[in-house]
Order: sequence, then C-alpha cells, then structure tokens
Amino acid sequence: MKIERCIVEKAREIRLLACDVDGVLTRGEIIILNNGEEIKVWNVKDGMGYNELFKVHPRIKTAWITGRQSLQVEMRAKNMGIDYLVQDCMSKMSALKKILEKDCFNVSEVAYIGDDIVDISILKAVGLSICPMDACGEVKKHVDHVSVFNGGEGVVREVIELIMKAKGEWGKILSSYER
Repeated sequence: MKIERCIVEKAREIRLLACDVDGVLTRGEIIILNNGEEIKVWNVKDGMGYNELFKVHPRIKTAWITGRQSLQVEMRAKNMGIDYLVQDCMSKMSALKKILEKDCFNVSEVAYIGDDIVDISILKAVGLSICPMDACGEVKKHVDHVSVFNGGEGVVREVIELIMKAKGEWGKILSSYER
C-alpha cells in the first residue's frame, strides 16, 4: 500500500497517538453478561504495535478517549501501558486539550483514529487523522487517511507502522527480530 507523501510528512511529526476504543481498537461489538460485565475482543496485532511504538525514542505518548465507561478498557489500558485513558467522555476535543496541556504538545503533533461522528471535532483538529475502513461515511469526509482495515482488525497497528516508518524507526524494530 502506497501512502501519500503529505501523510508521511505529518506522521513524522507525531508525538501523541490517540484513538477511540469501540470501533477502532475493537470491532465495536459489546457483549454484556448477566452480571453486567462487558466483554470486548482486542486485536493482538494492535497490542504488538503498541509494544513496538514504546521503543521509539523519544517515546511517543498514547491516549485512549472513549465515550463509554468500562472496567475492561481500564484494565487493558493499564496492561498495555497507555499514558492517558479518558472514559465516559463525549467531548473528546476537551479531553485532548487537557492532555496536550499536561505534556506541552501542539495539536499538530497528534495522530487520532476515530470511527464515528463523536470523533469528528477531534479528527478535524489534529495533525494526522485516520479512520477504520468501516467508519461511518461522515467521518471519512474529515480524515487524512482511511485505513485498509476495519475497526478491531489492525487499524491501530497500521497507523503505528506508518508513524514508525515515517520516523525511520521501523527498520530498527524489524532488525531486532532478525537476530
């Protein structure tokens, strides 16, 4: 897959990778058990991508900003080492602004992956905006790149690889596994 030069240039400047959860990191399906516990299915390729992203120096920060509240999301974010988790948030741009203030980032240094209309304001504001292939049509109008993957099927991994390749880090990661 060939990525446009302007997208690669934007990816080179990224210092924070932020995304929605349901429909991006998961396929958007939620199973709720009788006891109220939620079950979500996570893609292992996205997890591996985060592991490799954390090796980039200087370290790229990460954030998950979601409209739902879920103990499983909290546990997964902690397990993955995600820097910022904001749940039960329908004003995603406000959440991002607070994160940017804490880390002194500029909005142009943010990549965001979103899939639904609640993500549009943040997608329009960030330096690099991406959505899964199965995002709603209105979202696709406001992004720099539409992934070749549906939500929950490796879209985050695709974006991580894009950022790492743009920064010249992907070859280093690959060579560490060839030894």
